[in-house]
Amino acid sequence: MLQRRIPLVIVFITGVLMSIQYFIPHPISQSAYNIALMWFRGVSSMAYAIAVISFVRHHSRRLKQPQNRFYSAVALLAFLFMCIVGFGFGIEEGTIFYKMYLNVQVPLQATTFSLLAFYMASAAYRAFRVKGFEATLLLITAFIVMFGVTTIGNYIPFIPRLTEWLMAVPNLASKRGILIGVGLGMISTSLKIILGIERNWLGG
Repeated sequence: MLQRRIPLVIVFITGVLMSIQYFIPHPISQSAYNIALMWFRGVSSMAYAIAVISFVRHHSRRLKQPQNRFYSAVALLAFLFMCIVGFGFGIEEGTIFYKMYLNVQVPLQATTFSLLAFYMASAAYRAFRVKGFEATLLLITAFIVMFGVTTIGNYIPFIPRLTEWLMAVPNLASKRGILIGVGLGMISTSLKIILGIERNWLGG
């Protein structure tokens, strides 16, 4: 029981102090915030260590599976190679690490994102099937925006301006509404955690 109460007390005190700190423009308050920010960066940096351990364990298990052995071996060897050249020779411009990143990683990312664009277009076509007024309006708007951001749309007189208006007015308004909803959700969840109502983060 004590093991669950101590984290709740720490979260309550920390949450209340950091909430009050935001409204106190004093050097001591700002110093406390900077110290807390340094602690946050130190704790969050452990996520990299956890990610590396998880990556190595996952692909080490897959080495035992014949159908996945080759790809996992390539992933582990590439990871090991980049670690060696990165720590051994540096990551500055002109080093092996920089050349590998520029000539291998960047083209692979560009290829992946280009394939993702076609996948999103096909998924949008399946999702935006005309089933009503809202779906029809969404489908027409999506095609206008897709044409407006491509080279073909520049040859149609009104498409670029219409695309700009759609992105600056309806899209921005809906985006702001979503962000306001997300902000209110974050505030309510934070209050529930600080007050001890939400305890799923404790596990069990």
